Amino acid sequence: MVTENRVADTWKAVLGKLQIQVTRPSYDTWLKGTVGLSCISGEMVIGVPNAFVAEMLDRRMHSLISKTLTDVLGKEHTLRFEITGSVSPAEHDDVESALSQPEERQPAQSMTIRGTRINPRYTFESFVVGKSNELAHAASLAVAESPGTSYNPLFIYSDVGLGKTHLLNSIGLRLSAKGLSLEYATTEEFTNGYIKAIREGKTDDFRDRYRSADILLLDDIQFIIGKEQTQEGFFHTFNSLHASSRQIVITCDRPATHLMLLEDRIRSRLTGGLVVDIQRPDLETRQAILGSKADAIGVHFPIEVLEFLAEKVDSNIRDLEGCLNRISAYTQLTSSRVSLEIAERCVNDILHLGGARKRVSEIEILETVCGYFAIDQASVKGKGRDKPTTLARQVAMYLLREESKLPLSAIGRFLGGKDHTTVLHAHQRISNQISSNSHLRKDLANLREELARL
Repeated sequence: MVTENRVADTWKAVLGKLQIQVTRPSYDTWLKGTVGLSCISGEMVIGVPNAFVAEMLDRRMHSLISKTLTDVLGKEHTLRFEITGSVSPAEHDDVESALSQPEERQPAQSMTIRGTRINPRYTFESFVVGKSNELAHAASLAVAESPGTSYNPLFIYSDVGLGKTHLLNSIGLRLSAKGLSLEYATTEEFTNGYIKAIREGKTDDFRDRYRSADILLLDDIQFIIGKEQTQEGFFHTFNSLHASSRQIVITCDRPATHLMLLEDRIRSRLTGGLVVDIQRPDLETRQAILGSKADAIGVHFPIEVLEFLAEKVDSNIRDLEGCLNRISAYTQLTSSRVSLEIAERCVNDILHLGGARKRVSEIEILETVCGYFAIDQASVKGKGRDKPTTLARQVAMYLLREESKLPLSAIGRFLGGKDHTTVLHAHQRISNQISSNSHLRKDLANLREELARL
C-alpha cells in the first residue's frame, strides 16, 4: 500500500509527464482537475470531477496514462477513475488563493440580493474553464477573493452567450456568502430605476441604494448608450464607489474602446481597471461544457453525441445548452434513449442556422458603407447633399439602426450631430424603397454580406 502523500506525489509526476505529451487544451480540460486517491494491490485510483471526464479518460487516454504511470512507478498498474465531485477543472487556475477555498454550497433555489435575483446555478464550480475564458475566470475569482483592490473596475466583454453573466453571478454569490452587501442589476434595471426616481422625486433614495453597496455588479453596459441622464447618474455612482474602494464589475458585448457613443469620461473610467474578454470556446472546452451540463440535467449522453454537438455547434454556450435540452426533452417525451441519430434529427434546424452572427460595431458599419460607396467618412458625417453622399449617409443610418439597434439620437450624434428626425426619415426612406429598387436591394445585400465576414 502506498501512503496518501506518496500517491499524490506520484500522480503529480504522472501529470507532469502527460503535460508535455498532450495539447494544452486537452490537458487543461481533462487532466488538470484530477487527483491521485489511492494505490493498493497494483491498482491506481484517480479522482475526477464527473462521469463525462471519467469516460473520456478511460476511452481516449487510458493507454497513454497507463504507460506514463508505468514509467513513473517502474511497473504496470491497473487504472480506475472515481468520481469525487469535489475537484473541478473550473477551479484549477493560476490563482493560488482559490485552491485553499472550501467548496461552495449551492442554494436550492434562487436568492435575492438587494432586490435583484441571482441565479444560484451560476457558480465558479459550474463554470468550465478553457483557453478562451481562463483570464476572465481568474480575474473574476481574484475579485471575489479580494474585492476593491487590484482589479477595480473589472470590465468583462464578449459576444452573447459566452459566460459574462455567469461570472458576474459567481462573483455575487461568493461575496454575498462573505456578508458583503451587493447591488446587482442589468443596465436596463439601472436605467428604469433612475428614470422612476427622477419622475417620483426620489433621486436621493436611488443614489443611496447604489452608493451604499460594497459591490456593484452591472450587466450589459452597452445599453446605457444614448441615455444621457442615466449616464450622468452612473458617472457619479461610479466615482463615489471607486473613491471608497468599493468593487465594481461591469459586462459588455464589446470592448469599452468600441463604445464610441458613450461619454469619454465614462469610457475612460471603464478602462481604468482590468479589461478582459471571453472568446468562443475551443472544441475541447465545448466538449467539457457539454459534459458538465449533461451531468447537471441528469441525462446520459453518449460520448459520440457530445462530440457531434461540440463539433457542429461553435457559436455560443447557450446554443450548446439549448441543443442538450431539446434532445433531452425529445427522448423523455418519446421514451427513447439518446442516440446520434436522434441528436442529428433534433438539432438539424439549429445546425443549418450556422450559429449566431458576430455583432459589428458602429465604426465597422460606417467604414464598410464608406468603402462600398467610395466616399470618405467626413463627407458622410458632413452636410453635403449631392446624390452619392446622401445615399451613402441614408444607407449608413439605415444599417446602424437595423444592425446595432441604437437609439435614433445616438445614431445622429455618431454621424456628425444630426437630429434624430433626420435619422428617422432616412430609415423610413430606405425601408420604403427596398421592395421597388432592385439596385438598392442588391447594395444592402452586398453590404450585409461584407459585415457578416467581419
